Amino acid sequence: MIDLPCNARMKFVLLSFLVLINFQICFSVLPIVIWHGLGDVCCNPLSIGGLQKFIQQEIPDVYVISLKIGKTTKEDFENAYIKNANDQVKFACDLIRNDSKLALGYHGLGISQGGQFLRAVAQRCPDPPMANLITLGSQHQGVYGLPRCLGDDVKFCNYIRTLLNHGAYKKWIQNFVAPAEYWHDPLDEETYKKASVFLADINNERATNETYKRNLQQLKNFVMVKFTKDTVVQPIETEWFGFYRENNLNSTYTLQESPLYIEDRLGLRTMDDQGKLHFLKVEGDHVQFSQIWFKQTIIEKFLR
Repeated sequence: MIDLPCNARMKFVLLSFLVLINFQICFSVLPIVIWHGLGDVCCNPLSIGGLQKFIQQEIPDVYVISLKIGKTTKEDFENAYIKNANDQVKFACDLIRNDSKLALGYHGLGISQGGQFLRAVAQRCPDPPMANLITLGSQHQGVYGLPRCLGDDVKFCNYIRTLLNHGAYKKWIQNFVAPAEYWHDPLDEETYKKASVFLADINNERATNETYKRNLQQLKNFVMVKFTKDTVVQPIETEWFGFYRENNLNSTYTLQESPLYIEDRLGLRTMDDQGKLHFLKVEGDHVQFSQIWFKQTIIEKFLR
């Protein structure tokens, strides 16, 4: 038996611990954090709950958490509409940070607005680290219009739509209505940049936040899924980080044509050069996809 000096034993124990941690990160399946969209809740068995169950069936022993923004599912539903997006992101960051099962890192899976919210988590809350970010039908450059409501409570959604049409950039609406905080008016870009309390910030529209840029570039993969027949999101190009051209609702630009990319404000051009950006599409309406597609395209390539 070898009797190591005290300092040597401590170094050996520390080295063994670090090797074990590295082994777990490299060979264990990372947990998955899901964030639902408008008109849904964390645990609906017919939507997000069903997706969570399917992932767990396909990846044995994986830990999957679907974020509930509030104490109850009722609060979760309402908060998606009427809780300030920045407060929602902070709430999510706290949930993730305090979950010991996520301590070594996780993959983020954002559905609709949950996608840009999870991107904000990656940019603002790098501990624990997000490995891959997958967004499905998300509005990375915002929306200009809310043509159709999802979910069962369309009255609530219609009320929100009325507020947006009344004045999305009014201060009280910006601080109260989550969809207003990623409302992007291409006919009034200056007001959008000045008044938007969420999207203009996380997209570095006013100034370059180097922390956001650095944190986002820590992702191994950033996957954006566009639904080509989407009747909910306007314009559809926002799901791939594109948008309407300024003062022109009849023409759109791609991410690669945008100042955000050309000036590399968020590091997306660098990530693209590194092969980290993935632009996928589904021939269907908003967030409508098959289990076969999800298994072959998302689970096998980005979640295992």
